[in-house]
Amino acid sequence: MFGLMSSTAPLAHDYTAAPQTATPSDLAIVPRDLRFLRGAGTSRWWIKDDPVASAWFIALSATFPRGEAMFIEAVKAHREGTPPKLEEEIRAFVKQEINHTREHIVFNKAAADAGCDLSRIDARLEQIMAMIRERPPIVNLAATIALEHYTAMMAHEFLANPQHFKDADPVVAAMWRWHAIEEVEHKGVAFDTWLHATRDWSRWKRWRLKSTMMMVITINFIRNRWVDTLDLLAQDGRKGWRVKARLAWYLFGTPGVLRKIVPAWVAYFMPGFHPWQHDDRSLIAGAAKELAAAGF
Repeated sequence: MFGLMSSTAPLAHDYTAAPQTATPSDLAIVPRDLRFLRGAGTSRWWIKDDPVASAWFIALSATFPRGEAMFIEAVKAHREGTPPKLEEEIRAFVKQEINHTREHIVFNKAAADAGCDLSRIDARLEQIMAMIRERPPIVNLAATIALEHYTAMMAHEFLANPQHFKDADPVVAAMWRWHAIEEVEHKGVAFDTWLHATRDWSRWKRWRLKSTMMMVITINFIRNRWVDTLDLLAQDGRKGWRVKARLAWYLFGTPGVLRKIVPAWVAYFMPGFHPWQHDDRSLIAGAAKELAAAGF
């Protein structure tokens, strides 16, 4: 688990100090151009006998094409003058995100073909993106590092705990593991871009905007994914307090993906935080071997 004790930041902080990266010097960000669900669809509830889990992942996937385009735009807007290593990492980040977008478009189409109406989710996202385009680029980068931390936290959990994909369609599960691998791998790119873009800021100013945006993102992320998941379940006639209770238990009880990422979420607010203060590359190696063994 990504724990608070993994932080190497000292207890006393100089809020005027220049920002420093904790990204490993030997980190390799490798775009894996894999393809899934070509020539075959999947069932509506692709995690066997678990419509709640299936709907949660479909609701997540529905956000990725527009969301990852925003991440790319936010990072690219601040890449000028970055150090050569970060410049190379940004290029790899962009390639990975483009591949993720392509595969989630395929998965979203498969979900739609199986009977899921994603139009209301996409309409809400379109409204959000319209608002985002009106904000200053640095605010969008602050939102991006918060959302990238969310994807990295959940990716860690998905790779560390195989029960999330127990009895799932093996091809769809492989796609999510592939996506999780690369989210862990590039989890520091947007953050290092943020450090570069705000290098002349005081640490207090940087922390204030970063933390404020994480609170805004957290409220909107949980609320919107909750609404989207219930929307998908209602399309199958699953409504009422029992369905809401099952979703709440799935997220905060067992397997409890949102409950389990709380320590990593809290760590984000610590002075001197960096995503790579917790090096979880061992998860990448293990998951990559499993993908290769499965023929991907």
